[in-house]
Amino acid sequence: MKFVLLWSDALIYMLVVMLCLFFYNLGRDPQTRERWGQVFGSRLGMVTFVVILTYVGVALVDSLHFRRALEPEPGQDPAKVFYDNRVVSVLDLALGGMDERHERTYSAPFALHTFVKENMKNDAGQVYRGFASLKHGGAHLQDVSERTGDIFRHSIGAIAVGLLVAALLILPQWWFLRRSAYPWHAAWITQAAIIAAISWLLHLNSVYHVLGTGKAGGDVLYLSIKGIRTGVLLGTLATLVMLPIAVTLGVMAGYFKGWVDDVVQYLYTTLSSIPGILLIAASVLLFQVYIDLNPDYFEVGMEKADARFVALCFILGVTSWSTLCRLIRAETLKISQLEYVAAARVFGLTNLRIIFRHILPNVVHIILITFVLEFSALVLAEAVLSYIGVGIDPSMASWGNMINEARLELSREPTIWWTLVGAFFFMFVLVLAANLFSDLVRDAFDPRTSLGGERT
Repeated sequence: MKFVLLWSDALIYMLVVMLCLFFYNLGRDPQTRERWGQVFGSRLGMVTFVVILTYVGVALVDSLHFRRALEPEPGQDPAKVFYDNRVVSVLDLALGGMDERHERTYSAPFALHTFVKENMKNDAGQVYRGFASLKHGGAHLQDVSERTGDIFRHSIGAIAVGLLVAALLILPQWWFLRRSAYPWHAAWITQAAIIAAISWLLHLNSVYHVLGTGKAGGDVLYLSIKGIRTGVLLGTLATLVMLPIAVTLGVMAGYFKGWVDDVVQYLYTTLSSIPGILLIAASVLLFQVYIDLNPDYFEVGMEKADARFVALCFILGVTSWSTLCRLIRAETLKISQLEYVAAARVFGLTNLRIIFRHILPNVVHIILITFVLEFSALVLAEAVLSYIGVGIDPSMASWGNMINEARLELSREPTIWWTLVGAFFFMFVLVLAANLFSDLVRDAFDPRTSLGGERT
């Protein structure tokens, strides 16, 4: 095999290392440790954090890409190795070839036949319209009446295996953390439920199509799982592009005031006056023209889709910093008038030292709260942009593309609903977990909320 390093792969692993170092440095502060202790001291914090980590873990595994070596043809030089143009990931291997279980067209969840009628021939050679049997879904069954009992038997076995694996993973954690004051039992129950659900989905989907198939016969569950990487990376990368711009301009405007404040206010006022969707659409289309005019820069089609994806993350980050910039500017204006900042000026500290020692540590709570809130907002924004046709490349799995594909099928009779449900469920769980976790972070780090809690 030949490993392929996409731009988004390099960025996500670099950002994971940077975030780990960032939170490690924050954890060295006793006050910060106490605040994080409030977040993880609740059962809800543990549950949502485990869910978010599960999504991030799937995204990281799906970011290890490679191309398989092709079988040598007769007479070919053995020293020359040719590789498949299709780029796959380690997640594809873990899913057990789920992407290769294609049907002809739509099929409903747990169905044994296609959803639409096809031209078929009977034993006498006469053509008639009927529902053809699926190649993979329930192919081991002889009759539809066997399906319910077969699903039940497979479900019991898959859940039992999942709970056994969960027990093996949780027992070492329990041994080392059983005396901890944190509610680890909530995290362990969540881990067991997630592992059992994954075991059930993977095993049942090996004999059925749990969420049915799409228009081209692709497995909907596979597309939903592959959309996790797109959603997580888009929310993370776009937010981390936005943060340096917003923090730098906001702190400069609030601390230096004068003409610097006027310039920054002019910038974010002008940006806010432009319709966001139009600005993003125009930027994405311009970059798409650049990709089309320079095809030699990309070796395989996946690299083109990845370049458009990274560009979209950058564009979303550059166009969404104005709100955070306003918040940090206002907070910096207030902090810069406090006594300890005035005393630091009197003692001769430089502006840069005052900003890093006294201003930035006191706006960290705004940065953290905005990070988790903007993450979920950008995940939803991807769905909207793909719906109007200026989002992720159609060849790249994403929840927005699935919703865009499903919109035309909701008006037909009977309704094809499972494509929308698959994308909605995985997106809903991620966004709900991120929003609940952000509420806990806000309650712990926002000084007004913390002081209010102490008074009560």
